[in-house]
Amino acid sequence: MSTMTYGRFGKTGCLAALLLLSAGLCQLSAVEVRAPVFAGRFYPSARPDLEQTITKLVADAAQTAETAGAARLNLKALIIPHAGYIYSGFTAAHCTRSLAGRRFSKVIVMGPDHRVGIRTAAISAVAAYDTPLGRIGLHKDSKRLREQSRLFEYSPISDRTEHSVEVVLPFLQYSLGDFQMVPVVIGGADPLKIAAALETVLDADTLLVASSDLSHFLPYHQAVNWDRATLELIKNLEPEKLMTRQNSACGRAPVAVILHLAKQRDWRPVLLNYTNSGDTAGDRTRVVGYAAVAFYEISKTRGENPMENCYQKEHGSVLLDHARRTITKKLGREYDGEAAVLLEEKLQAGCFDTKSGTFVTLTLNGQLRGCIGNMSSTVNLRDGVRQNAISAAFHDPRFSPLTPAELEKVHIEISILTEPQPLAHDGGDDLIRKLRPNIDGVIISKGLNRSTFLPQVWKQLPRPNDFLDHLCMKAGLPANTWQSETLDVQTYQVISFEEEP
Repeated sequence: MSTMTYGRFGKTGCLAALLLLSAGLCQLSAVEVRAPVFAGRFYPSARPDLEQTITKLVADAAQTAETAGAARLNLKALIIPHAGYIYSGFTAAHCTRSLAGRRFSKVIVMGPDHRVGIRTAAISAVAAYDTPLGRIGLHKDSKRLREQSRLFEYSPISDRTEHSVEVVLPFLQYSLGDFQMVPVVIGGADPLKIAAALETVLDADTLLVASSDLSHFLPYHQAVNWDRATLELIKNLEPEKLMTRQNSACGRAPVAVILHLAKQRDWRPVLLNYTNSGDTAGDRTRVVGYAAVAFYEISKTRGENPMENCYQKEHGSVLLDHARRTITKKLGREYDGEAAVLLEEKLQAGCFDTKSGTFVTLTLNGQLRGCIGNMSSTVNLRDGVRQNAISAAFHDPRFSPLTPAELEKVHIEISILTEPQPLAHDGGDDLIRKLRPNIDGVIISKGLNRSTFLPQVWKQLPRPNDFLDHLCMKAGLPANTWQSETLDVQTYQVISFEEEP
């Protein structure tokens, strides 16, 4: 480059040439498109192959995901792993499922600096990123942050060599479609300062993403225990402890940024999935951990989501124990006195006063043994579970009453419902397009005929046509009624808890 400059301008024109060259480079960077550097290495480089890969991963994730109850919560941030898809894709796909039906105009994707040694943080100056799934334009906030804060520089070398941002983009594109992004690669910057800078560009249409794996190269069982402790720090919103914990996460700085903002903005973390490479495509002698975590804003969902304070597994355990104790007492047996008193104390927690529709489902040897519930939110969780547990065990007209011999073997599941909402649709084809398998519970009604399927039924009837056929028949209507006539349709979501096998 210097030889060309001297040849054209001579030594006396060197400074002018360099200024022109700098201006030219800046102009070039403003229209430059970053090509997918790691396509064909971390993930498929051909669009059909990549789409097929993610579709398969999302389908596999549906078998273990428990995100349906969060469908109406206000999603604000995600933690997504960034390894090769054969290793971390299954866990990353849980984040993709959590994005189903949502739209964000801007996504801030934060990844760690693996290769350059960035002093603070870097934001690309290119105009767009390409992936095999299409082009993602950079949001104007990318330039604004870079120009207004000394925290952010432009590192062309990082653009060419860093994988942490690129690898998660196809998962976002798969569900969100079109959006603009702000790519942030964090080096040695203080996460609290990064959080303060990013807070100035956060709005209701912004999703914040931290690209991060967990521990690296520990033996399998040691990694599981180590990662579990790290996830507790994330769950408890402890960014300072996360940053000082050795081998916690390669993207601990991006994760810590989210934790700082979660504390300030009242976001709740929910673990969607955890695996490590020993579970997917690697041996178990030296594994890398992966977690998918979603953060939901509580304040914006208060009053809208009936189970906002009963979302954690410990609350589900109390309700399950409550249902089993209720059935046990109805059969003339009693719990241990001290355990019964402790359970009653737990049931007095405020979250169990929340009014919501509930269903109690009983299965025996994998077969339905009773399922009764209420759709309306006129009864609190404590009383609703008690009433529906008795009804499912003894008053489901499809089954004889549960016997004492069956009690020990019966499996209990509790579903807590959001308030049903009307689903406007124009005929059968439009209805199928608008339904979200594995997320929506559906109520149909025509005159006095009415029926519902919980979202869990999608597992048995994954094709929307079959799902609706059976739902119509359950209502006492011809199977194809949903195709030929406009039904009144409502949808809802659930958070479900079930006993361990």
